[in-house]
Amino acid sequence: MMMTSYKKLVPEIQNYIDLVRSGEFEVCKEQLLLCDIVEKCFNEENLFVDETQLNKYLSLEKYFPFKLLPWEVFCFTLHNCTYSKPGILRWPDLFILVGRGAGKNGYLAFEDFCLISEYNPVKKYHIDICANNEDQAMTSFMDVYDVLEENKKKLEKHFEWNKEVITNKKTKSQLRFRTSNAKTKDGGRQGKVDFDEYHQYENYDTINVFKTGLGKKKNPRTTITTTNGDVRDGPLDKLISRGEQILNGVINDNGLLVFICKLDSEDEVHDPKMWNKANPSLYYFDELRRQMEKEYIDYKDDPVGNSAFMTKRMNIPKGKVDREVTSWENILATNQHIPDLTGATCRIGIDYAKTTDFVCVGLLFKFKGKYYWVSHTWVCKKSKDLGRIKAPLKEWGELGLLTFVDGPEIPPETPALWLAKQAQKYNLTILGMDNYRYTLLAKALREVGFDTDKQGANNIKLTRPSDQMKIYPIINSEFTNHNIVWGDNPLMRWYTNNTCLKPEKYDNYTFGKIEPKSRKTDGFMAFVAAMCADGIELPDSGEIVDFDFGVYTY
Repeated sequence: MMMTSYKKLVPEIQNYIDLVRSGEFEVCKEQLLLCDIVEKCFNEENLFVDETQLNKYLSLEKYFPFKLLPWEVFCFTLHNCTYSKPGILRWPDLFILVGRGAGKNGYLAFEDFCLISEYNPVKKYHIDICANNEDQAMTSFMDVYDVLEENKKKLEKHFEWNKEVITNKKTKSQLRFRTSNAKTKDGGRQGKVDFDEYHQYENYDTINVFKTGLGKKKNPRTTITTTNGDVRDGPLDKLISRGEQILNGVINDNGLLVFICKLDSEDEVHDPKMWNKANPSLYYFDELRRQMEKEYIDYKDDPVGNSAFMTKRMNIPKGKVDREVTSWENILATNQHIPDLTGATCRIGIDYAKTTDFVCVGLLFKFKGKYYWVSHTWVCKKSKDLGRIKAPLKEWGELGLLTFVDGPEIPPETPALWLAKQAQKYNLTILGMDNYRYTLLAKALREVGFDTDKQGANNIKLTRPSDQMKIYPIINSEFTNHNIVWGDNPLMRWYTNNTCLKPEKYDNYTFGKIEPKSRKTDGFMAFVAAMCADGIELPDSGEIVDFDFGVYTY
C-alpha cells in the first residue's frame, strides 16, 4: 500500500487547490475556505491517502463517456481514499451543492461504480440511491447501467444487472435506487446511501429511514448531491447552515466534507464571469454556458417567471417571488431575542378556520419599534390533512410550539382558556379575528371576559379582506426592516412561507394559501388578524417610562 506523507498532498488534491487559488476562473468564498480546511487537516492530523486504492478506482474512468473534472477528482479522493487511521475514513460524508448542469449525477454514478467494484475490499457493500421521485432516483443508477451495457463484453464477467439492481458477482455488492415511501425501506444493510436532489425533502422522516442501515458494514458513507430549491427551513437549509459553520471554523466537521458552490451575492448574476462560482464545471462546458446565456436573457426579462435560474443555476434561492409574502431572508430575520414583556400591552390574533384542523392564537406586542409575536397552536389529531403534511409537527410539539388535541375537534374553550392564562401576565386589549369565524368562538370568549354581545364591540375586531389590504403595506415594510420578531420559531416560519399574496383591485393584496391541504397558514393569519385589530394605536412598551404593570383580565 502506497501512502502519501500527511505533509504533502497528492496531485489529485493539490491540483484542485492550486486551480482554486490561481484566479483562472472565479470561485466562491466557500471554495477558498474548503481549501484552507483541507490543508489545515493534512498539516495538523496524521492523514494519508491510499494511492494504490485511488489509482485502481480512477482506472475505471475508462468505462465512462466523460472525464472526471478536477473538482470531482478532488472530492472523490478526499471522500473515498483519505484516512485518519488504516481503514478509518477521514471524510465518510460528502455534501455537494453545485448549480444545475455541473454533472453531479455523473459524479455519483462513477463513485458508486467504484465502490461496488472489486477494488473496494468490503464485501456486500450495498448502495442505495435515494430521491423523492423514481425518475430522479434512477438517473445515476441508469448512468451505471448504460456503462455496463456499453462495455458488456468486458464487464459481464464482473457484474450482472437489470433495471432494478446491479450486482458485483464476486463481492455481491449491489446498487439500487429508492424513492420516498419510507414505510417500506427500513432494515437495510447498506454500505453507502446517496441522497440526490436533497432540496426536495421537507423533513427527515425518509432520510432517517434510509440511513438506519448504515453502520452494519465497514466504512459507511453518505453522499448528498443537490442544487438549491424552493423548500425552506428543511433539511437542505439546515445542512447548508451546518456546512457554513464548518467552513468558517465555528464547529467541528465530524467527518463531513462540505463542497458548496454558489454566487457570493445576488448581484453577481449580471456578470457571466461570476457564474463559475456556482458551477465548477462551467469553465469546461461551452454548450452549458451558451444555454445559461439564453436562460439569463429570459431571467432578465422576467425574473419572477424565471426564478429557477437564480435558485438552481446560481444556488441563490428566490422562491415564488410573484406570490410570496416576503423573502426567506426576511422570514429568517424574525429569529431575534424576545425581551421580557411581562405586564406589557398587547393585541390578540386568532385563526380558527376549522374545529377539526389547526387553531392558532397569539399576542402582538410593540417594544422599541419592533413587533413581537408570542403564539401557540393546537392541532386536532383527527384532522384529515395530517397525512399530507410533511412538516415535523411532532418535533415542534416537543419544542412546546404546538399541542396535539385528542378527540373529534378542538373545543373553543381551549384557545379561550390559553388567553385567560396569558391575561395573568400581560395586558390583553383588542382581539382580532376573521369575521366568518366569530360565531365559533363567541361563547367561549365571553366566558373569559371578552365583550361579545355585539360584533365589533369594545375589545373585539372582526377583520375582513379590506382590513388585510390596508395592513399589507405595513406588514411588508416591517418585514423588510426586520422589525417583526417571533424568536426561533420554525412553526411560524413554516406558516409564513406557506402564505401567498392574492392580488386585488388597485394594486392591493390580501393573503391566501399556496396549497390548501398540506401547507397550513393559521399562525400567520392569526398574526395578520392581530395587526388588523384597530382602536388606539398599540403602545410601544419599550418607550413608556412610568408603565402601569397592572394586569387586566376578562
